[in-house]
Amino acid sequence: QVLLAESGGGSVHTGDSLTLSCVASGRTFGHYGMGWLRQAPGKEAEFVASIDRHGARTYYADVVRGRFAISRDDAKNTVYLQMNSLKPEDTAVYYCASDGRPFNSAPVTSIADFGSWGQGTQVTVSS
Repeated sequence: QVLLAESGGGSVHTGDSLTLSCVASGRTFGHYGMGWLRQAPGKEAEFVASIDRHGARTYYADVVRGRFAISRDDAKNTVYLQMNSLKPEDTAVYYCASDGRPFNSAPVTSIADFGSWGQGTQVTVSS
């Protein structure tokens, strides 16, 4: 069973940047694609970004494309989410997630394909 531990959240202002990190343990990191999703108060969880298990392809939600960047470092079993030009509507709990399908070569494009989530890290953006 994979364990996912996020860090890097915080309170920032409009236009600021944050980098989230997620360390995975419990299985071979490189066998799985990874991603991020978020959930704002009173709203359903929303897909944010994903990266395939090779780190070659990425996929972003339209609302973050061009502002956020996902990357991974397999030597550190870590996936990152660099968030730039943050907006108040980016305020949410951000969860790291792992593809539920080992050896899948495409980035996840749907929350339904994530098999495991972390505990989440709060990101608050104020104007």
